[in-house]
Amino acid sequence: MPRRSRSPSPPGRRNEVDAYVEKHSRVSRHPGRKDEDSKARRTRSRSKSRDRERDSYRHKRDRSPSRDADRKEKKRKRDKSAERKARKAEKKRIREEEEARRVAELSIYSATDNPFHDVNLGQQFSWHKKNEMDRKKGLTLAEAQRKDALRRQEAKEELERLNRRRAEREVEAKLREEEELRMSRLQESAQMSAWLSKDGDFQLEQERRRAAIRIKEKRAKAIDFLALNLKYVNPPVEAGDKEEEDEDAGLEIDLDEPYNIFDNLSSEQTHELHDDIQRYLALERSEVNLDFWTNMMLVCKDRLDRIETNERMGVEAAAAVESDITALLSGKTYDELVGLQRGVQQKLSSVEPVDTDYWEGLLNKLVIWKAKAKLKNLHEVVVRNRLEQLRKRQRDEALQAQEELLAGVARTASRRTAQDVTAETELVEEVIPAEEMEMYDRAMSPPLIDITKLSTDEREIDIVLDVDDRQALFQQRRAVAASRFVPKVSQPEAVEVQNEEAASGADLASEALYRAEAEKDLDEEEELFNLEENIANPTTYNWEDKYRPRKPRYFNRVHTGYEWNKYNQTHYDTDNPPPKVVQGYKFNIFYPDLIDKSKAPTYKIVKEPGNDETVLLHFSAGPPYEDIAFRIVNREWEFSHKRGFRSSFDRGCLSLWFNFRRNFYRK
Repeated sequence: MPRRSRSPSPPGRRNEVDAYVEKHSRVSRHPGRKDEDSKARRTRSRSKSRDRERDSYRHKRDRSPSRDADRKEKKRKRDKSAERKARKAEKKRIREEEEARRVAELSIYSATDNPFHDVNLGQQFSWHKKNEMDRKKGLTLAEAQRKDALRRQEAKEELERLNRRRAEREVEAKLREEEELRMSRLQESAQMSAWLSKDGDFQLEQERRRAAIRIKEKRAKAIDFLALNLKYVNPPVEAGDKEEEDEDAGLEIDLDEPYNIFDNLSSEQTHELHDDIQRYLALERSEVNLDFWTNMMLVCKDRLDRIETNERMGVEAAAAVESDITALLSGKTYDELVGLQRGVQQKLSSVEPVDTDYWEGLLNKLVIWKAKAKLKNLHEVVVRNRLEQLRKRQRDEALQAQEELLAGVARTASRRTAQDVTAETELVEEVIPAEEMEMYDRAMSPPLIDITKLSTDEREIDIVLDVDDRQALFQQRRAVAASRFVPKVSQPEAVEVQNEEAASGADLASEALYRAEAEKDLDEEEELFNLEENIANPTTYNWEDKYRPRKPRYFNRVHTGYEWNKYNQTHYDTDNPPPKVVQGYKFNIFYPDLIDKSKAPTYKIVKEPGNDETVLLHFSAGPPYEDIAFRIVNREWEFSHKRGFRSSFDRGCLSLWFNFRRNFYRK
């Protein structure tokens, strides 16, 4: 029989066996341990359930309304007791401070040494007489104390009311001071504005007086005539303003519209007038005068712009550009211009394709023409008022002359009556003796006139007796005295007779050539062009000592028209044509008296630096004619005779006709 091996078991297996044996051995050694463990577990479970029930009950109890009310009541009592304690502490503090203050006051004085001579200074004051009176009235101590408390409360309220009233008075006083300061500032500003206004009126009056003085002394400026015309915008002066009438006696208004004054002014004079208008605009206060100067300022600025345009583009080019606008706007009233302006604005605001530059330029010109229309209406009022003033002055002078004439007639009649009475008295009183009277002689009387020896005209003159002549004179005087208006007889001024030199043959020849050219009809698209340019550096001639230099006469034309290029065909049509442009010139210069007729006059083109738009066309000839020049558009000429070019000198007339080349662009 084989023997069993005693080799050890594997470690893992051995451990499991040992644990099983040990477990069963413990159970066998302690048989009641299992019951105790289960009992402990049941006890712990019951305690946990009781704790959960207790927590749930406590939670429900805390959430009940009665519990909340109790808790709030306790909190309120705690707060009330704390508030009561705080009030008591505050009263105690106030009492201690009052006691300390009283002790501090009494520490200075003593019962024997005080300025009040009060031996009871250290004791509390008690009004014994009042207390006795209250007892006599039957008031108890509590009622007296309540009455005193009420009186103290009323005194306290009265004191508070007085303090409040004092604060209100202080606020009112402060507001009153601020209002007084504001009113004083307003018064000062009003006074200052009145001073400034008076100063402006004084300056304006001085300007008007200076203008009147310059006009009377024949050294007036352009602004003086405008100020004089504006003086009569208001109705005629009343009868009391005699001094102003006397000052205006030697002044006469300009019957032309005020905006026409710019036609005869140079560039410097126009700038000076612009500054003067600005000065009047700053001084004027009347609405009518401000409107007048505002419109004049618009016209003046337009004139300055035109001067700058003429200097930049040339007179002919600028005139050609504005000719259509002037023809469209001239002669229209203010209402018509307003309607036209409204139509242009609607056209610009519409969505249809238009030439914006042209219509905006027309709109700008409409503003200027509206200003001119206003000035024209105002000038009509000025002329009407001035004429009314002159009529009134003549009526016053006629009345004064009538009164003087009646007074003179009355004095003459009274003096003549007195002389007749005196003469009759002398004749009655003084009788001349017959022997003292001188004998009548026929030589004392003038000789008789034989009517047959008089001429026929003298025979037709009526013979008037002295009595009839005197009666006719008296009738004429009565008619003058009864009239209301006496016209002044203008005194004829002495006219100096000047012996004018007879026109020379050369002048007659030039006049004949000029008339022959002027009698030719202008084409539909031609205009006169007689604007001569001043030569910057005049030429000196070596024949001046032998012949008298003189300017030749000329009759020129400018040809204008429309250019229908692609752009103009797109933006314009025959009803709305494009602006006209210069297309050519026709120069006719007359030299009938050239000394050397074998040499024809010449011309040349002079270009100015910095000006590419215009050039000078310079004509020169021999003695006795000076050089002349004209400003033309700087474009390429067409030298073909088929295109209208002509350059000839025939019978004393230099003809230079040319058109500008037209450029056609093709893609």
